Amino acid sequence: MDGFDITGWGTSVPAQVLTSKALAEHLGVDEDWIVSRCGIRERRIVEAGQTTASLAVEAGRRAIESAGLRPADIAHLVVATATPEQPSPATSAFVQHDLGLTASAHDVNAECSGFVYALLHAVALLRLDPRPILVIGSDTHSLSVRPDDRDLRILVGDGAGAVVVQPGPKNRLLAWNLGADGSCTGSLKVLAGGSRMPTTEETTRDGLHYARINGNEIYLNAVRFTVRTVRATLEQAGVKPDDVHHIVPHQANIRIINSVLNHAGIAPERLVTNLERYGNTASASIPLALAEALDAGRIHDGELVLLAGFGAGMTWGSMLLDWGSVR
Repeated sequence: MDGFDITGWGTSVPAQVLTSKALAEHLGVDEDWIVSRCGIRERRIVEAGQTTASLAVEAGRRAIESAGLRPADIAHLVVATATPEQPSPATSAFVQHDLGLTASAHDVNAECSGFVYALLHAVALLRLDPRPILVIGSDTHSLSVRPDDRDLRILVGDGAGAVVVQPGPKNRLLAWNLGADGSCTGSLKVLAGGSRMPTTEETTRDGLHYARINGNEIYLNAVRFTVRTVRATLEQAGVKPDDVHHIVPHQANIRIINSVLNHAGIAPERLVTNLERYGNTASASIPLALAEALDAGRIHDGELVLLAGFGAGMTWGSMLLDWGSVR
C-alpha cells in the first residue's frame, strides 16, 4: 500500500494522580489486589474544568508543533472518543475551534479500538486528499464510572494522544483488520442518555448513566477478538509473530495483554506499554504508548510495528506498519 508519514505526535494527561494505594483505601481493598488484577499502580484523573476536548486540544497542539506545522496547515481532524464533550455537536467541533483549525472535523466512536479505526480512516483519506490530517484519541472514562465500582474504577484513567499524518514514503501500511460483533453489546455498556433510554429523573436516580461491565465476558472476548485480529493482519502481510519488533496494544489490563501475547505468539519483550502509570485510557491508550516509545527512541527505521485494540461493542482492529525514518 502507499506510504505515509507520521510527522508529529503529542500527548496530554491530567496532573492529578490517583494511586492504587489511595484507591485501595477508598474501595476497602488491598493495593496488591488491584495491581495483581490489572497491573496498574497509578492513573491520571481529570480535575474541574478538564474535559475530553481540552485534553484533545493540548495533545493536538503538541502534535502540530512537533510536525513543524501551523493549525492552518491541517486539512482534516479525526477525533476518536467514547466519552464525548456532550451529546451534540461532535467533540471534534470543539477541538477544531480551540485549535484554530479550518479543517473538516468528525468523531469516531469504536470505544477502545477507536484510535486504530481513526488512523486507518486518515490513511485512507490521504489517498483522496494528500494534505495533513490530525488524528486524536481522547477519553475521560473516570467521569462515567461509579465511584464505588471496584471492577471499573481500578482500571480507568484519562488522557489524550495525537499524531499528524501526511503523505510520504517513511511508513508503509502492510496490512490491517477491522471487525465488530454487535451481539456482545451487553458486556460493557452505559444504558441511559441515548435514544433507546433517554435521560429522565429516574435514570439519573438509578445511576444508569454510569458504565457497567461484565468482567469475565469482556476478558474472554477481548483476548479472543484481539488475537483474531492480530493473526488476520499478520497473515495478510505474510509476517510471522517473531518478525514483529513492537506491539502497541490497547492498554486495558495487563492480564489481557499478556494473554494476547501468549496466544498470538509474540514475545513479551516486544510489548510497548505504559499501563502501570496511566491505566486504561481507552481511545488514548495506543497513541499515548506510541508517542512515548517514539520519544524514547525505541522504534527504529525498518522495524515492524503492530497496533492492536479492542473495545465495547465488541469492536477490534489492528494495523501493521513498516516503520521508516520517524524524524
